[in-house]
Amino acid sequence: MKIALLYPPPWKVAAPGEAIDYGEAGAPPEFRPGDLDADFYQIPYGLLSLGAQAIRAGHQVKVLNLSNYAFSEASRVVRELGAVVYGRSCWTANRRGVGYVAEAIKDAHPRAHVVVGGPHATPLGRELLEHVPAIDTVVLGEGDTTFLDLCDRLGRGETHVGLAGAITRGPSGPVAGPPREKIAELDSLASPQDHFATHILMTSRGCPWACTFCGAETSWGRGFRSQSVDYVLGAMQAALAKLPVKMIQIKDDTFTTHKKRVLELCRKIRERKLEFFWSCDTRVDLLSEELLREMRLAGCQRLSLGVESGSQRILDAIDKKITVAEILESTALAKKVGIKVRYYMMLGNRGEDRESFEETLAFLERAKPHEYIFSCLSIYPGTRDFYEAEKRGSVDRKAFFEGSFQELKVPFDASDEDTALMNAFFQQKSGLQVAHVPTLAEHEQTLAYLGDYHAAHMDVAGACFEEDLLDRAEHHVKRALELGYPCPGLAYNYLAVIAYARGDLQAMMDHFSHAAKTDPQHYVLIQNVQRAREWFKHRGPEKGLPLDLVARHDFQLLERTLQPTLPGPLPENLGEWDAPAPYEPAAHFVKTPDQEGSKKPLGKGQLKVVS
Repeated sequence: MKIALLYPPPWKVAAPGEAIDYGEAGAPPEFRPGDLDADFYQIPYGLLSLGAQAIRAGHQVKVLNLSNYAFSEASRVVRELGAVVYGRSCWTANRRGVGYVAEAIKDAHPRAHVVVGGPHATPLGRELLEHVPAIDTVVLGEGDTTFLDLCDRLGRGETHVGLAGAITRGPSGPVAGPPREKIAELDSLASPQDHFATHILMTSRGCPWACTFCGAETSWGRGFRSQSVDYVLGAMQAALAKLPVKMIQIKDDTFTTHKKRVLELCRKIRERKLEFFWSCDTRVDLLSEELLREMRLAGCQRLSLGVESGSQRILDAIDKKITVAEILESTALAKKVGIKVRYYMMLGNRGEDRESFEETLAFLERAKPHEYIFSCLSIYPGTRDFYEAEKRGSVDRKAFFEGSFQELKVPFDASDEDTALMNAFFQQKSGLQVAHVPTLAEHEQTLAYLGDYHAAHMDVAGACFEEDLLDRAEHHVKRALELGYPCPGLAYNYLAVIAYARGDLQAMMDHFSHAAKTDPQHYVLIQNVQRAREWFKHRGPEKGLPLDLVARHDFQLLERTLQPTLPGPLPENLGEWDAPAPYEPAAHFVKTPDQEGSKKPLGKGQLKVVS
């Protein structure tokens, strides 16, 4: 069976220079560039998982990321594909695009089956079918086995009405099938890394906690399930074989839920001599010094923590079940082993006011994470915030079908005055913020604590370079290379910049050349090489022109805009299924970390939640 899995644009996007005004079907009137953060354009991991399961089952599968495509182009893609089943991932931010693309599918292929899943579709499945006639089936929650079951039934010509784990369009309206059991053994699933080049990896599903703003339980069910250590190691090895830069982002909701599992994983990474860097997301109450040390030695470079607030009153109100003291303790331990700490912070949670906001700002000064990102509360369907607001009559789920807003970003119960205060701050501090840069002494302490570890040597080298201690910086860079530093392009970039600082232009170009041959796809390296070429082209040495070079080695992904991970170009023979052309990358790179975070502030008005 021909299956197309699509990640649609958020609404009807006009192409550059296109003389079409999509009106109410287009971008929200208040939309501004930056409201959709960089993560929006990453294909949902769930689509890659569905693709892997369908490929293993023998289906012909195409997974396409159309998230930044003009609607006219997305419609053309749909017409050319000619699939039997079209699956889409629906999030609150792209819910309108899901409906518009469904209509385009039915216009082009009336007999095609249109199925939707995802975190927005799951709690509003019945409403999706009622409001979007072009959708045939909504898969609820964990969709891997449900989707395959649906495809098998369609292939055999059997009815899909009443399918377990789904809501289907029946003769008299939506029909909810019985619940489907959660997949007990995640190792039974085909690994997306076997089929797709992606730096994203998920090793578990679910979270044992239930924060008021989070819909993880609605999507995955209650509890936590994980893949075995050997399964994860296999996925990592498969991913690394396809990735030009040896960096992986582990995007589990709460990676370190089972500490012993993570300890075993880290130790086996070292036993197998898998040299790569990785990041993960977790909670502050699930860390220890032993665990953090093993994580760092196994390649963990960055730890993202869901902190949300520095006010204990707010943490209790959102049922976070952590304390300010635990945040401070875990931050200090992560710094001790040299892991960069990133806080995810929130504005507008229940109980938020001027006092709690100022308490949070004072807390950040005290905690000094390396980085933090603020986001504004969104009332997502499927969360406790949504259901409580709906029960009070403050939110009507029809608004998600009748309104053009991107997401329902509103304060839970803050006053207009306090909301204005938070928004004024957010305008200045949206996106990734740097709060703490470790000193040379701190990095030297970490190196002494960890021992002769390549990444710790690079940290010392970077600090030495910043203090113009070039000989010491060069020594530590070379030692990192001797120890098998996983990103040698960054190390040789340091050596090139050091050579330039000494006036040795031949050595500079030799190091740049070596880096470009061995490990070229690093943003900082590409920038420097391009600048050096332009400098020589304009006779910079003879004219005494300055050459602005950058040396850095932080966990910074650089990706080609390549399908299906990012919305790259598609081949001309898109409609051919037997011998499809490979996806080619776009000409430009995307540097992801510094783009993180939406600039969309808190709103106010008739949809504001009140207590």
